[in-house]
Amino acid sequence: MDRVKILDKEFKLVISSSEIEEAVTDIATRLNRELSGKKVIFVGILNGSFMFAADLFRKIDFDCQITFLKLASYQGTSTSGKIQRLIGMNEDIKDHTVIIIEDIVDTGHTLDSIIKQIKGYEPAEIKIATLLFKPDAYQFNIKLDYVGIEVPNDFLIGYGLDYNGYGRNLKQIYSITET
Repeated sequence: MDRVKILDKEFKLVISSSEIEEAVTDIATRLNRELSGKKVIFVGILNGSFMFAADLFRKIDFDCQITFLKLASYQGTSTSGKIQRLIGMNEDIKDHTVIIIEDIVDTGHTLDSIIKQIKGYEPAEIKIATLLFKPDAYQFNIKLDYVGIEVPNDFLIGYGLDYNGYGRNLKQIYSITET
């Protein structure tokens, strides 16, 4: 589908499922090469990263763990700027390499909050893997270690990304055509 309607908004296709698959494979290849032999725990950020986290984790070929944190910062089509920790992590990550799995990094506020929280658990190191990155919206200097696809500062849905809870199930990624 080149266009979809979710609730009251129209969206057009911007990233195909094959482009997503290629980006996920590229990130997994680097992770496998760079982190094999380390104590690694992946931390997926819910709800948006669940599809990316699942696809990425299936491609990891070394022993590791995965857990999830749930945070919220979006309302409708814009960020609220307020980060809330909704579901915490129970795993012991001290002295582990932590890979934060994000569906998308835009302003960086959510990522900054997550890193501050995770540092309190004393990991050996923290690395960031994001499927999508909006460099024009980014407001921080946090290094993004694994970036799948750079995208413009448009509102996106599909492959885990949503509009008011809808559209996460789309296999491709779409950009809003009207606001």
